[in-house]
Amino acid sequence: MSKLVFNNRNNTFFQQLKADVDAYFQQNKIAPTGDIRLYLKSFILLGTALGLYLTLMLWQPSTLLAIGCCALLGFLMSCIGFSVMHDANHGSYSQSNRLNDLMGLIASNGLGANAFFWKQKHNIIHHTYTNVDGLDDDIAKSPIIRQCTTQPWKPFHRIQHFYMVLVYSLTTLFWVFVMDFTKYFGRKIYRTPAWKMTWVNHLVFWGTKVYYITVFIVLPIQVWGVGAWFLGYMIMNAMMGLSLAIVFQLAHVVEDTTFEFVEEGSVVHLETAWAEHQVRTTANFAMGNRVLSWFVGGLNYQIEHHLFPKVSHVHYPAISAIVQKHCVENNIPYNHHVSFWQAVGSHFRMMRDLGKPPAVN
Repeated sequence: MSKLVFNNRNNTFFQQLKADVDAYFQQNKIAPTGDIRLYLKSFILLGTALGLYLTLMLWQPSTLLAIGCCALLGFLMSCIGFSVMHDANHGSYSQSNRLNDLMGLIASNGLGANAFFWKQKHNIIHHTYTNVDGLDDDIAKSPIIRQCTTQPWKPFHRIQHFYMVLVYSLTTLFWVFVMDFTKYFGRKIYRTPAWKMTWVNHLVFWGTKVYYITVFIVLPIQVWGVGAWFLGYMIMNAMMGLSLAIVFQLAHVVEDTTFEFVEEGSVVHLETAWAEHQVRTTANFAMGNRVLSWFVGGLNYQIEHHLFPKVSHVHYPAISAIVQKHCVENNIPYNHHVSFWQAVGSHFRMMRDLGKPPAVN
């Protein structure tokens, strides 16, 4: 099993930063978890998504309107993933663990995924080994796309900055029908052994797949027929997959973020503390865009999220000034792009450059 060990002996940066962030919540007498803003957003997103689904199933609108509904439904499902699922599975949705688990189950499994595997893949592996090739499952898409210089180069990578949009649009289909089953039967997440599953975990896994196939495949085919269902289903997944993939790619696979590499079966000792590693491997974007921040669940503040995953995204704008202050004081780069499109451009340039043949020494 591969492993990376951080040098946390000199961890003054995070100790002082955490003290100031804790003081912010104490002085303002607020909890770091979600509040009415998050609960209202959950109601709006879940209610609107359900309304769109029922509109498609019961009203059967015209073709153009149905296509628009499918696209909007896919986008709203990604927003549910960003805002509800993400906070709930991190335990930052509410101070109640039961409510966190319930909302995580509703949002994750309601989208066809599996909260059990997602928590280990994202909360543990990705948040510990961010941008570590060989450990971080989020950048383990080689050889389809090459996301860092330590991954092997293939001739077709020359055009990956063109075809990666298609790959991103298929994200949710691979997630539901391939990656979940790979983890389930392989009993590991990339190169890390998966948690042992209880009989309840097995039941929820298979129950989720039956639910998903019934709600998103069987019933719509009965109403619309195979051809119309397939078109709408692919539009929904393309919008959802592209939204999810782009937002997460802009957080880590952009210019100026750093990467590490661990060979399979090896142990690497890094002279960087965990918190500094999180900042250097992560980037923010469009921090001043409140509308975008609402829809992406504050994930345009990825630096704050990676440093404080137990803090709800509704608080990220408030604590970002504290994080920036400590980064400046400790000479740690605070990677950020002013706008969404600036970040997109950075990601596409990086993927284009990674597609070029490596220089021969």
